[in-house]
Amino acid sequence: MVSEGEEAPDFTLEADDGREVSLSDYRGKSVVLYFYPKDGTPGCTREAIEFRDIVDELEKEDAVVLGVSKDSIKSHQRFKQKHNLPFTLLSDPEGKVLELYGVWKEKSMYGRTFMGVERTTFLINENGDVKKIYRKVKVEGHAQACLLDLQS
Repeated sequence: MVSEGEEAPDFTLEADDGREVSLSDYRGKSVVLYFYPKDGTPGCTREAIEFRDIVDELEKEDAVVLGVSKDSIKSHQRFKQKHNLPFTLLSDPEGKVLELYGVWKEKSMYGRTFMGVERTTFLINENGDVKKIYRKVKVEGHAQACLLDLQS
């Protein structure tokens, strides 16, 4: 389990544009690393749109947004195009990074349990250390909260 104050584990995943992206590629910048359950679902769409709408302000803080889910590259491409998302989406189909960051959890809905992504965001500073972790994220206002924490 990743904790605040420790170095964020590095990883490499395929991005929506087909290139391989490593977390370490962003050393020297702050990273908003957010894990979400599924492209196109209502909560995930609202979350992505909130980040999209403040991406210019995040860039002023020298921060980049990286979204991670188990969805395929094709799914990411459709989601990104449909909602005009100006940040990178990473595909983790085997769930290795989800496990590494401790966001692959047992969940329950309508009386049944299943494994799924717990909506979680990690703010990572320019040195690669975890500045803040938001677990069980409530979507509304979350992107703005991340921006305020980056500014502090």
